[in-house]
Parts: sequence; C-alpha cells; structure tokens
Amino acid sequence: MDSSVLFSMRLSLQVASVATFFVVIVGIAAAYILARKNFCGKEVLDIVFTLPLVLPPTVTGYYLIILFGRKGMVGRFIYEWTGWSIMFTWYAAVLASFVVALPLMVKTAQAAIESVDKNLINASYTLGHSEFETALKVILPLAKRGIMAGAVLSFARALGEFGATLMLAGDLPGKTDTMPIAIYSLAGSGEWSKANWMVVLLTLMSGIFLYFANRYSKRIM
Repeated sequence: MDSSVLFSMRLSLQVASVATFFVVIVGIAAAYILARKNFCGKEVLDIVFTLPLVLPPTVTGYYLIILFGRKGMVGRFIYEWTGWSIMFTWYAAVLASFVVALPLMVKTAQAAIESVDKNLINASYTLGHSEFETALKVILPLAKRGIMAGAVLSFARALGEFGATLMLAGDLPGKTDTMPIAIYSLAGSGEWSKANWMVVLLTLMSGIFLYFANRYSKRIM
C-alpha cells in the first residue's frame, strides 16, 4: 500500500470514529426524547431526524452547504468571527458523516427504548429514583442491544459515506479524500487496479469492524 492509500484509510477511520462518537451522544438523547416524551412538534422532529436516511446524499450535502458554507446561514457567521470555514476540511467530512449516520442511531435506539418494559420503569419511580437515574440505571442498560446495534450501523455508514462528503469536503488528495472518495477518483481516472485493491480493503475493514462489534456486544449482554 502506498502513502495515498494509507492516508485515505487513516482518514476514513478517523472521520468515522469522530462522527460515531457524536452520533452516539446525540442519537441516544434524541431517541430517548422521541421514545419517552410527548410534545407539540414531536412528529416534525422525528421527520427531521429521519430525512437524511431517505434523501439522496447529494441533497443532504446541498443542505449542509446552505447551512455551513462560507456564505451559509451558520457558516457565514463562523467565517466572519474566526476567518475559518469548515468547507473542504476533514471536519466537513465528519459533519457529513454525522448527519447521514444519525438517523440509523436514532431509529434503532428509539425502538430499543420503546421496547423496555414499562412496569420496570414504573417500579424504579416507585422506589424513589428520578427520571435521570431511571434512564441511566434501567432504561439504557435494558436497551443496550439496540444502542449497540445503532452504533455499529452508524460507524459502518460513516465509514462508507460518499455523496454528502464529496459535496461538503470535496476531493482534495492528501486532505479530504476518504476511501470512498479516493475510489471514485481512481475509477474516474482509469486506475482500476488500485481502485480494486481499495474496494477490497474497504470491504474487509467494514466486515472486520462489524464482526468485532458483534462479538463485543454479545459479550456485554
């Protein structure tokens, strides 16, 4: 493997790991709210979290540009205050991967939380535990299988993210070319031999991470 392949592999793992870290934190909180709370606008919030799952990645990337681009609704203020833009950086790849992977975490964790026996939750309240303590000691431990499954799916999705990443981070060799983007570039330039090796490598990496994650999740149950 030459340096470009190693860079793309390291960047993909880095992006997927950071994105999954934030996906787990935000996803569990969002899943808990959607599963346990009733409020005005709940269905709209559910749709917002689910949209990246059904929208084409390029559309998701376009929305991210509108929000976080140098002249975007949020990105404009960041650029004016700091002189820095997230566009065409590896942080943009993390943001894109986070957005497209989050629905998998939310929907999987939400289903797991909703499946927790309500009698056990009520028993915890009867024993004087607060909602936070009940969530931490009862609900989340009982929903850990779904949460683990959501984290695994989110990591795999972030590892293979392409469309939104290309829109937001671009294809800058040695800077933002994750493995999916590098494969796209190699195929476009006719370097099929190198592209084939990267495809096999990415497939093996995804399979290995899923295998070890499944073994770990069974061990902690």
